[in-house]
Amino acid sequence: MGRLTAWFDLEFARLYTNWRKIVEDLEPENIYQTSSRAGISRGEQALRSARVVEQTFGGITANLWDDPFEWTLPENLTTPEKLVEYFDEVETTRRRGFESLRTDDDLMKEVMTPAGKMQLASLFLETLVRARQHLNAQLQNP
Repeated sequence: MGRLTAWFDLEFARLYTNWRKIVEDLEPENIYQTSSRAGISRGEQALRSARVVEQTFGGITANLWDDPFEWTLPENLTTPEKLVEYFDEVETTRRRGFESLRTDDDLMKEVMTPAGKMQLASLFLETLVRARQHLNAQLQNP
């Protein structure tokens, strides 16, 4: 695996670790409790971040670019265990996406996204930025 590919892999793995830590650090009854000025709970912010990653890697692995919003509503993921299970599924899909990346040259390949053709490196960077924005929102609005 090339250096840039390894960096992307590490950064996505860090997101996964952060999602789990957020949920594991909360009392089960407080997962969706809104306590920030942003009006969004910490559990919801982690969930939104994971959705971004799921959409990207569902797209590149199975050409399924649907917004995961429909099957990841807080009403369906009501416990810490269910949230962590969802995060694990996203991580499994993400790892599957990295299995075919052998060198950094693979990051220059183009994929067809809903917005049009895009290089994998650009798509990964955009995904990381969007996913981190959700996590950073909760850090800025405790």
